[in-house]
Amino acid sequence: MSALFTPLKIRETQFQNRVWVSPMCQYQATDGHIGAWHQAHLGALATGAPGLIMVEATGVVPEGRISIGCPSIEDDAHANNFIQAIDFAHSLNVKMGIQLAHAGRKASTMRPWDDHRMATPAEGGWQATSSSATAFEGYPIPRALTIDEIKELTKDFAAAATRAVKVGFDVIEIHAAHGYLFHQFYSPLMNQRTDEYGGSYENRIRFLIETTKAVRSAIPATTPLFVRISATDWAEGGWDINDSVKLSAELKTLGVDLIDVSSGGAIHNAKIDAKPDFQVPFSQAIRTQSQIATTAVGLITEPEQAESIISSGQADAVFLARAMLRNPRWALYAAEKLGVKIAWPLSLDRARTLS
Repeated sequence: MSALFTPLKIRETQFQNRVWVSPMCQYQATDGHIGAWHQAHLGALATGAPGLIMVEATGVVPEGRISIGCPSIEDDAHANNFIQAIDFAHSLNVKMGIQLAHAGRKASTMRPWDDHRMATPAEGGWQATSSSATAFEGYPIPRALTIDEIKELTKDFAAAATRAVKVGFDVIEIHAAHGYLFHQFYSPLMNQRTDEYGGSYENRIRFLIETTKAVRSAIPATTPLFVRISATDWAEGGWDINDSVKLSAELKTLGVDLIDVSSGGAIHNAKIDAKPDFQVPFSQAIRTQSQIATTAVGLITEPEQAESIISSGQADAVFLARAMLRNPRWALYAAEKLGVKIAWPLSLDRARTLS
């Protein structure tokens, strides 16, 4: 039996396989509301029989969105937009997760295909905030958050998680990677604070720890909680894998079920040797040393590659991004390539090549 297509149970949620769709920005929301594009995009992914679809980075407040085209979930109206896609995925036995996020100093951009990077107020842009008043290369200087604002954002994450569960999401993920707000606190390359949220390791992780506790308390005990982290900054003096192992072990004690292991994003010129499986060793180290479930992500494109990652114990599941954009039915393709017969959506069943 294929390890990749073995079901996985986390708390009371059973995923039909270990092929999961990574959160990927679509830049198609309007004022944070998803619409026809997302319904088609998520629906197409659901017809491909993955175990889980993780909806893209979704701001817990409007100012937490990455771009003017990114979604948010600051109220029931925004949350309710997801119901159609969730119900459709569930009809095909596909679980749905949402990545709750705040972009921090990387916020208020235009869409990638626009002719300039930063959105003006007239275009819907806003003042970005961060751990410190230091800018990402090419971005405006953000305003440092006050302690009261940090506390309020923790409440915003918990409220967003509650809304997400209410509309049917099976999994909640806290986005603490890729140079976004939580990463801007825990990485020494970005955090220049001198209060209880800066300086020492314990202070720099405090915002994420407090928010994780709040989110875990806000959602049912049966709902899996994931955290995506950047395992390393790929830079001298930055966050590294040893920090990540320590953090992951602590997050486990708080009720986090899985660490979604990525890397980078803190600085613009980090030297990253991006090649197939380049982040898998980080997943394996955290899984082994922190004794917590992990996912691997990053240039995973081939069925045999994904199968090897799972069967060798380097991760509990794989998240695929660009491969899923190229082929939303990658899981069906992978099962046939590996000689595994899985359930297909009935309307697609006659397209099988494996009898």
